[in-house]
Amino acid sequence: MADVQDRVTMPLLARITSQVLDEDYAHVAARRRESGEPARQRGATWWTWLGVTVVVGALLAVAGAQTSEQAGMRESSRATLISRLEAERAVLADTQAGVGRLQAANVALQTGLDRITSDLDADQGDIARLRTRTGFGPVRGPGVRIVVSDARDSGETVRDEDLALLVNGLWTAGAEAVAINGERLTPLTYIQNSGPAINVNSQPLVAPYTVEAIGDQRTLQANLLDSSSGARFTDLVRLLGFGFERQNASDLTLPGVGLRRLRHATSGLSGEPPRPVEEGGTP
Repeated sequence: MADVQDRVTMPLLARITSQVLDEDYAHVAARRRESGEPARQRGATWWTWLGVTVVVGALLAVAGAQTSEQAGMRESSRATLISRLEAERAVLADTQAGVGRLQAANVALQTGLDRITSDLDADQGDIARLRTRTGFGPVRGPGVRIVVSDARDSGETVRDEDLALLVNGLWTAGAEAVAINGERLTPLTYIQNSGPAINVNSQPLVAPYTVEAIGDQRTLQANLLDSSSGARFTDLVRLLGFGFERQNASDLTLPGVGLRRLRHATSGLSGEPPRPVEEGGTP
């Protein structure tokens, strides 16, 4: 019972040292008795015990210090790893948030691009239709071809106002595009005599004049004769003896008129706005 109480109350280092020394001392004493050697004096044993105690204490102190140092290093390494892990998690969270924002921005940009592309396609379609209707783009389709020539017997020549009557009659009859000798008519086209030739888009044309008009073959010629301009033109043909041939055409191709390059502009006088002058035109 006393031994148990000593184990409980004695410090761990003292108990380990005492137990080790008692066992060693008992072992050495037994060996000496067996060999008949005389027992050493207690003083020598005390110094021996003291030396061993110092050595063991030093070893235990070194071991404890090493253990404490290693434990501190492990705790420091663990804290460092935890700190780095938290930092990396924060960086990852920021990166994921940035990716989310970029993805949302990309979706918005793609939606905007799709909308702009759709609008561009629609605008290009409108531009193509406008170019076709205004004469600035080529057009192809069925229609009618009319050839007008000067009178052989009377010597009368076809003039600009005569062709203007025919063209106006074709527009009224439902023509979608008209050309004279390959010169496409536009809202800016003028037909004007210049000596023996007739200028169309500033290009001199001579007889015979081939007028091509794209439209509904079933109604175009009949509507031309029913229009006031067409009726006046046919009256001139009979009175002056112009050559006049017309026939339906299943496939006509009329060229587009290129935009004229602006050469220069003149300033207006007396408050009039300046008038642009196109290359090849007359100021």
